[in-house]
Amino acid sequence: MKIGNFDLQKDGTYIIAELSANHNGSLQTALKTIKAAKDAGADAIKLQTYRADTITLNSKNDDFKITQGSLWDDKYLYELYEEAYTPWEWHEELFRYAREIGIDIFSSPFDKGAVDFLEQFNPSAYKIASFEITDYDLIRYTASKQRPIIISTGIAYESEIQDAVDICRHVGNEEIILLKCTSAYPAPLEDANLLTIPDLKNRYGVVSGFSDHTLGSTAPIAAVSLGAKVIEKHFIIDRTIGGADAAFSMDAKEFALMVKAIRDVEKLLGNVDYSMSEKKNRSREHSRSIYVSKDIKKGEIFSNENLKSVRPGYGMHPKHLGKVLGKVSPKDYKFGDRFENPF
Repeated sequence: MKIGNFDLQKDGTYIIAELSANHNGSLQTALKTIKAAKDAGADAIKLQTYRADTITLNSKNDDFKITQGSLWDDKYLYELYEEAYTPWEWHEELFRYAREIGIDIFSSPFDKGAVDFLEQFNPSAYKIASFEITDYDLIRYTASKQRPIIISTGIAYESEIQDAVDICRHVGNEEIILLKCTSAYPAPLEDANLLTIPDLKNRYGVVSGFSDHTLGSTAPIAAVSLGAKVIEKHFIIDRTIGGADAAFSMDAKEFALMVKAIRDVEKLLGNVDYSMSEKKNRSREHSRSIYVSKDIKKGEIFSNENLKSVRPGYGMHPKHLGKVLGKVSPKDYKFGDRFENPF
């Protein structure tokens, strides 16, 4: 599967920098963040496309007040989203600039109108946020555009994950990526359950990855070692600029170190490989083999006294020692001679 020009099978881990609300209402900050993400090694920058009135109601009823022990407690949903949203009139400039500097760009739509709006920019993919996995109509409509669809599974029951996958396939879209996600901000390490990543791949027959809300880079690095092909992390130029998502976002320096660590992990993982390279064969020179450990006269019996398995590896393979012991030597040997098959 490809996202834009990035081949998930050949090019390693697709690393997404999530802009989210980290523009703090400034187009220039948004543009600088895109450049910083590119410089830090991100493969893509991801936006969120909604308006407060497309995602919630402007209501002061208790139902709409945030009271879950989060960073945003006591705020009403409408005021949070009004503060955090990315103005739609910025999108053209953001897409243009990202492509100009060579970083992929796409977005999370939060309603069908956002999908229609984003289509004009020919995005390389769409992302369904974890809290939208229950919006089956949105998933169906988004998947119908036949672009790779990335779905976070943070708050979903298993049945809802299966439903989301089935909906995508029903409209003919097989380019499905499921992200393990813990929908807490920040997320405790003990809630990450990264072993779910390979299970998502095997259980649903999709590409799997990780949308990370933990602090630091330990979790995404571990996720890659478990087979995550996509990593998403909230990105901010510098946490000191503040904002709705600043506390759990990774700054530019931290992100660059994470990317470096992920690329190192990819090198370490390599491929399943039992072949013998020239370097491995040379190293075998320091393995064990059979050598003469005491002068042997023709007619003497080979024994543990006069033959030993030692380094280096130029002599007979040690597996043959048991077959040789007890036999009569057909010739003379000197101490330190390589022992090779005399029979």
